[in-house]
Amino acid sequence: MRRGRPRKRIKVLAADKGYDSKQKRADLRKRGIRPQIPKRVWKTKKNRGRPIKISVPRFQQERCFAWYQRKYRRLVVRWERQKVYFDAFIDLATIHIWINKILLVG
Repeated sequence: MRRGRPRKRIKVLAADKGYDSKQKRADLRKRGIRPQIPKRVWKTKKNRGRPIKISVPRFQQERCFAWYQRKYRRLVVRWERQKVYFDAFIDLATIHIWINKILLVG
């Protein structure tokens, strides 16, 4: 005879969407436990319009942002609401960086 309270198997297991997978559901059913897990919602909406063409590789973009973050945090955070102002600040920062490089080298 075993000591202590007798073991009691749970009948239903409730979890959130993070635990939704076929394997977990099958394992619970095999042990006689009914899974009560909501299904994940997969968005199957097709992208409309032209496909986005990425011309600059990701590491080059990140390197560029690292340059801007040294002195031009405003550009990385992007406080400007209008694209015209943002583009103008990008141009000014790029010109400033290149002038500094030319003066230091030349």
